[in-house]
Amino acid sequence: MNNDIARFNMIEQQIRPWEVLDGQVLSLLSAVKRENFVPMANKALAFVDMEIPLQAHGTQGQVMLAPRVEARFLQDAAIQPTDKVLEIGTGSGYMAALAAHQAASVLSLEIDSNLAQQARANLQAAGITNVEVRNTDGCQGAPADGPFDVIFLSGSVPEVPQVLLNQLKTGGRLLAVVGEDPVMRASVITRTGEQQWQTSEPWDTVAPRLQGFPEHNRFSF
Repeated sequence: MNNDIARFNMIEQQIRPWEVLDGQVLSLLSAVKRENFVPMANKALAFVDMEIPLQAHGTQGQVMLAPRVEARFLQDAAIQPTDKVLEIGTGSGYMAALAAHQAASVLSLEIDSNLAQQARANLQAAGITNVEVRNTDGCQGAPADGPFDVIFLSGSVPEVPQVLLNQLKTGGRLLAVVGEDPVMRASVITRTGEQQWQTSEPWDTVAPRLQGFPEHNRFSF
């Protein structure tokens, strides 16, 4: 099966049934070549409904999220052409590439130096020039570069740190998978005022942990 047919099937069989119906998002998923962001060893899995490991011996969290999860996040973010986007967890650079087509600029933070280097190469090969990939621990965000219109967490966290919520503009949106395995929910947190945020949890999913974010304390008696 060639890539164009596989991509069409991915959109029609995985992504549309997950209520991703925004025409711009669907067009982006057709235009941005997902297979070019998948490691060589896993090219055959580029359009499969699963998480794809990014390194052969990588630690937890180093995956491309399933296509339907990426697409739903992109739709829920409602990125505008003037938006400044922060992504925490660059991975292969694929989500940054999608966001870059909609936003003014994307700053993507990646804790793993090998992944950061590969993501830069992938983005350059795709001709994308409005993404900066920074090799750093993203758990504190990038306060000196904010505030941001959209913040993506490309993995799960037990809770969203207040330091990240503070980096949203009023009207800005933070998107993350929040909770403890096996119960996690996609969270869309919108800043509605100086010290006000509104949270919706529109769908369920499970994702590997992002590195660097503290777990809840667990007490044994």
